[in-house]
Amino acid sequence: MQKILIMTVIALALVISACGPSVKVQRVSTDTVADLSGKWNNTDSRLVAEEMIRDVVARPWLSTFLQQKGRTPVVIIGTMRNLSSEHIEMGTFVTDISRELINSGAVRFVASRDMRDEVRDERTDQQYYASEETAKKMAAELGADYMLKGTVKTITDRVDRTSAKFYQIDMELIDMETTETVWIGNKEIMKMVERSRFK
Repeated sequence: MQKILIMTVIALALVISACGPSVKVQRVSTDTVADLSGKWNNTDSRLVAEEMIRDVVARPWLSTFLQQKGRTPVVIIGTMRNLSSEHIEMGTFVTDISRELINSGAVRFVASRDMRDEVRDERTDQQYYASEETAKKMAAELGADYMLKGTVKTITDRVDRTSAKFYQIDMELIDMETTETVWIGNKEIMKMVERSRFK
């Protein structure tokens, strides 16, 4: 009797494990659009960064600066704020924007405040520990001419199993000396998300 009971338990365990969830992993290209949840994702981040930076470097402020100063403007990224109703990894978005700015070749780009602080600490250390020939000078940093700031906002509308997600991304470029806003960019994304009746 005990043998039958043990065999039944083992058989049940095998059946239950066979019916459990399976995991399938498939490698895809990193530029594949994988919009599984309808939330902000890496594709949104990349496409918004590409479009916004393409727009900012095509506007009149850049040619005006080149004519007046005779050199390429220096840009720094300021605060990019997530004012949406969902978690958005703003660090990834800032990296996408930084990459597009640098790769545009239209502007020079300086590091963020946190990165500059780390570089300054290292430069201070060099004054004491590096040779005179290799130690980097103090107070020789490249000052930014403009700061790029932005926000991400969302509006969600839902009826039953269908929801509409509207993302609004706003950016502005501000003259560091005069605080004049020389460019405002806007990108909107609309997603319709329909959830099935059954899980």
